[in-house]
Amino acid sequence: MFDIDSLFYKSELIPVIVQDIRTRQVLMVGFANREAVRKTLETGTAWFWSRSRQTLWNKGETSGNYLYVKEVYTDCDTDTLLLLAVPAGPACHTGAVSCFFHDLTGELKTAPEEPSVPALGDHVLEDLYQVVLDRKQSPMEGSYTCYLFEKGLDKILKKVGEESAETIIAAKNDVASDTVGEISDLIYHLMVMMAEKEIPLQDVLAELDRRSQKIGNLKTMHVSDHET
Repeated sequence: MFDIDSLFYKSELIPVIVQDIRTRQVLMVGFANREAVRKTLETGTAWFWSRSRQTLWNKGETSGNYLYVKEVYTDCDTDTLLLLAVPAGPACHTGAVSCFFHDLTGELKTAPEEPSVPALGDHVLEDLYQVVLDRKQSPMEGSYTCYLFEKGLDKILKKVGEESAETIIAAKNDVASDTVGEISDLIYHLMVMMAEKEIPLQDVLAELDRRSQKIGNLKTMHVSDHET
């Protein structure tokens, strides 16, 4: 049994980072006291301590945009919490998917000898798909992915349709952060559908690779095509 008090050996408040369990996008950062941590663990939704209002608050209690917590971790110093959650809506009070949308990259000064940063490769999709497969093979209580598998193909297909529509709307509204979030949601739900239909990820990657070799819209025509 974890001792909640052990989190507060430095301060009566600890930072809490919330990350989308499906997309790994950082959604927000808040602060929690002992009671907020207890309520989070007891209710499965994210609770915080409002420093401005000096009161406990359940994220989503006013907006309905709850954060359904699926996994909880502490850092190596045991003074910070990481919540992996499924957001019921935008995490930011501005309506943005994430609170982190102010881009200051243009202010970044390039280091004289910066190390090369490896590009994200296919392993990102492979890792995500493996998690989906693991949830199918080894159901975990409270897992959103397991909930989809339990409900079956019709529910999964309905979510794929909903996420497709939301991706279109986000792109039409021309908010990049929202569009990225919706695309990520769509890809995740497509992977759940693939797992349900037992379609290997490598088959899709191989087909994409094959298509990337095609020049323009040219298609190979066989002799029989000309003669029919």
